[in-house]
Amino acid sequence: MGLPNASEDLSSEMEVDAFRRLFPLRFFERHLAESIRPDGRPLSKARDTSVFLGAVASANGSALVKIGSTTMLTAIKMEVMTPSLESPDEGCIAIDFHMPPICLPIVRPGRPAEAAPVVSKQLSDTISSSGLVNLKELSLVNGKAAWLAYLDVYCLDADGALFDAALLSAVAALSHLQIPAVAMNDDGKIVLMSEEDGQKQAQEQVNKEKRKLTLKSIPFSLTCILHKNYILADPTAEEESIMETLVTIVLDSSGQLISLYKPGGPVLAYTSAIQDCVALTRQRVKELKSILEEQDSVMEVE
Repeated sequence: MGLPNASEDLSSEMEVDAFRRLFPLRFFERHLAESIRPDGRPLSKARDTSVFLGAVASANGSALVKIGSTTMLTAIKMEVMTPSLESPDEGCIAIDFHMPPICLPIVRPGRPAEAAPVVSKQLSDTISSSGLVNLKELSLVNGKAAWLAYLDVYCLDADGALFDAALLSAVAALSHLQIPAVAMNDDGKIVLMSEEDGQKQAQEQVNKEKRKLTLKSIPFSLTCILHKNYILADPTAEEESIMETLVTIVLDSSGQLISLYKPGGPVLAYTSAIQDCVALTRQRVKELKSILEEQDSVMEVE
């Protein structure tokens, strides 16, 4: 008696899947009319989010972030550099975003993904304009030595809202960053304290012990899709490919607007829709702050 029902269910699932593939926009619009998405989320709800600090033991700071299936790994390595003449008392952060072939079927070995340089520039602009890091904290010896932080973000799974996950991963890695203890040796070179034969032999201690950066105005973001009268928060890759009008709002931890990014879709977007996106982002900022603070407290306990 159970076999016919099982057969009918399988046939029904195949029909739904075929309809989804042949008419993706109509498929999604049927769900939107019910104020629900195919993955079961309400339109305004972001996917489950997790942050794991210290994911790369060999890095000075690192974090693994998952937003739904979208997965980002950020690692930071510190090097000593000679500061520029224009900013003799400042260090530097070099940010790069990578999309290896494992993250998406369309990414081919040897060919950078089109999104990679776009997200990389967005990250650099956001971290710079937000004032997240005071570059003077990266200075070691005025005019002679400063820290250069290589911040590399690797996309391990690209399932939509790449910038949101990349920014959260970068911010989390910076919150985890431990700046190494260094000293100046007899030759006037900056060396890691662990590389000294004995710390007492150092001519001058520059950083007596490892320290963390003071992060200010921490940026968080939320990407939304605008489709007809609907607003979908935190879209999947499938949703992004079907409904093209994307808006990314970046706010700081106090809810102040840092930037608004609209890469495509119709030229005009209703002011009320943008305001609704900002309101959704403010809610999202509270969620992300709580997740990040929880992880920071866990690391302090450990």
